[in-house]
Amino acid sequence: MSFVLLRPALRGTIVFLCLILLTGSVRPTQLEMAKMTGSLYVVTRNSPTTFFEDRTGKTGFEYELAKAFAKSINVDLEIIVADNLQDIFHFLDSNQAAFAAAGLTRTEERERLMRFSTPYLETSELVIYRRGGLKPTSNQDLTQGRLMVTSASAHAERLRLLQADVPELSWTESNETETVDLLQLVASGSIDFTLVNANEFQMLQAYYPSLDIAFSLPEPRLISWAFAHSRDDSLYKAANEFLKSIEGTPQMAALSERFYGHLDRLDYVGAYRFSRQTNKKLDHYKDHFVEAAQNHGFDWRLIAAVSYQESHWNPRAKSFTGVRGMMMLTLPTAKELGVKNRLDPKQSIHGGALYLSRLRDRLQEVQEPDRTWLALASYNVGFGHLRDARKITELLGGNPNLWMDVKESLPLLSQKRYYKYTRHGYARGQEPVDYVQNIRRYYDVLVWNDEQPGINAKNIAMSASVIPPLL
Repeated sequence: MSFVLLRPALRGTIVFLCLILLTGSVRPTQLEMAKMTGSLYVVTRNSPTTFFEDRTGKTGFEYELAKAFAKSINVDLEIIVADNLQDIFHFLDSNQAAFAAAGLTRTEERERLMRFSTPYLETSELVIYRRGGLKPTSNQDLTQGRLMVTSASAHAERLRLLQADVPELSWTESNETETVDLLQLVASGSIDFTLVNANEFQMLQAYYPSLDIAFSLPEPRLISWAFAHSRDDSLYKAANEFLKSIEGTPQMAALSERFYGHLDRLDYVGAYRFSRQTNKKLDHYKDHFVEAAQNHGFDWRLIAAVSYQESHWNPRAKSFTGVRGMMMLTLPTAKELGVKNRLDPKQSIHGGALYLSRLRDRLQEVQEPDRTWLALASYNVGFGHLRDARKITELLGGNPNLWMDVKESLPLLSQKRYYKYTRHGYARGQEPVDYVQNIRRYYDVLVWNDEQPGINAKNIAMSASVIPPLL
């Protein structure tokens, strides 16, 4: 039997016995075992800020960070997805997972149960309410409505602390809820308030334009990896060294840019308008988006997002420069693409997708997703100006293949001390930056709307437990 085909547990046992024979030691460290088996088992939760699967496969901020650590110690990352927070702690206590990379907040109560790595994210804790509903302005006001949080969460721990000062405070806890579920319950009116970390709300706010921040609770919250208490701190130390080594580096900046760099592009008004237009218009043109995307190797929701940014899905849209239609094509570009009628939705959408694919093809040296972001920038500002911005990026010490770096250089095209040395001269360089960031956010929302299952408030309510006020 081939060794690589053995089950991980059996393979680990064989490696353990080999290690005893080779070293005489009966206690290999956690780090040694991970390296010998070639696998690092990490528990996480399924959420937009931690781990999920999209059309490209497994991803998520926590997943990518853990994968980078696994690569640094030359092992494969094996993900365990827990159903709830209690299960995460169980996987740690039972040594089924080396650590938890699940967006866990460090708290005094949790630090008695586990040890936390060097923090890699600082956030704050927010009270969320529904616009037009009850708006609390203080901890005392939380007693006026229905409040729910996830069981065993840092938010539940926070409420227990608040209850000492506000004895009449009561709330409901459920082990069937993630942050997404709680926000949906607030948006639907099933509950009035919930507590959410700022980084999670920042990522999810555009999906729920009716929600807003009531107030922020004091003291920053630190997010870390969690390890079971153990005398063996080899893996714990290796993780801390890794997290410290990437702090402030381009690697960490690129990871933050990928998941959080575009989240401020959609305010309440923009999100509300986009939601209305999605419900009103998208179905009329969806088949065209799907067909065009399939023909040119795109996600249809990306093409739809581009079209919304260009025309708000208006087939007769026209700019002062003369570009027309759903994808706002110039007359020369339309002729080059074989588009005879720019006001015909199908022709415009197919022409725009073809044009974007040609721009993407000219960026063969760039990896995804940066390749798509750069192609989108050139769709807006022109490939020549994009080339100029990439050259400026390189001259300034940045990476011309990373959107994170190029988006800092594009606005410089409007400054004479930079554009006078470029081939194509002046450009309104901030526009393509805003353009790309807006499309990324619209795309996120379309994916969310397309893939997010409904929340069953009744089932959640049945699984919830009520924390009564102090007597």
